[in-house]
Amino acid sequence: MPEPRYKRVLLKLSGEVLCGDLGHGIDPEILNGLAQEIKKIQSLGVEMGVVIGGGNIFRGVAGAAKGMDRTPADYMGMMATIINALALQDAFERNGIHTRVMSALHIQQVAEPYIGRRAKRHLEKGRVVILAAGTGNPFFTTDTAASLRAIEIGAEILLKATKVDGVYDQDPVKHKGAKMFTRLRYLDVLKRELKVMDATATSLCMDNQMPMIVFNMTKRGNIQKVILGEKIGTLVTGEKHD
Repeated sequence: MPEPRYKRVLLKLSGEVLCGDLGHGIDPEILNGLAQEIKKIQSLGVEMGVVIGGGNIFRGVAGAAKGMDRTPADYMGMMATIINALALQDAFERNGIHTRVMSALHIQQVAEPYIGRRAKRHLEKGRVVILAAGTGNPFFTTDTAASLRAIEIGAEILLKATKVDGVYDQDPVKHKGAKMFTRLRYLDVLKRELKVMDATATSLCMDNQMPMIVFNMTKRGNIQKVILGEKIGTLVTGEKHD
């Protein structure tokens, strides 16, 4: 087996990934398949943090759009991520992966409070750290939380798992002629308003020189391929590319 390209990574998963074809909720088969992939990666000695979204259960922005006050709607979304984090932990540990859930909201009966130094220590001990409840603040997305946590734990790269192969110039689902980029600058993402992450998350990565790879995780084995350095998906950095 080749040596991994990255030794410490932050994997960003959307909540929608967990529901599979169900359309909502959590599909146990998806959880188990993901756990098996993570176990292979962990066997390579890779330290991994995971930030999980909550859109399969509740999305704060959607609630606000239907008339809810944005602040409680966002807190509901944060609690949805905690449900997903516990589901991930259960699947991981059933597959023999030592795991810790750390939450930006204090719910100490089910999760440790997030402390950056403690998260690093868990990683050094070979545990997968699942980071729940976003940043703990309303009006910030889990993409922003992923950018922030990747920087805080000293990850070498942020891996953004999606349902498409990378970043496109337009929606590939709606436009058959959409062009996929293999490399991009964060500045170009902001200027062109490409749907990678929200502007706050993008700016945070750009300002702190945190590279990111956007890739399709519905294809089994893609997470491992990215970590081994295979050129799939779209690499986004602060550097200018030819």
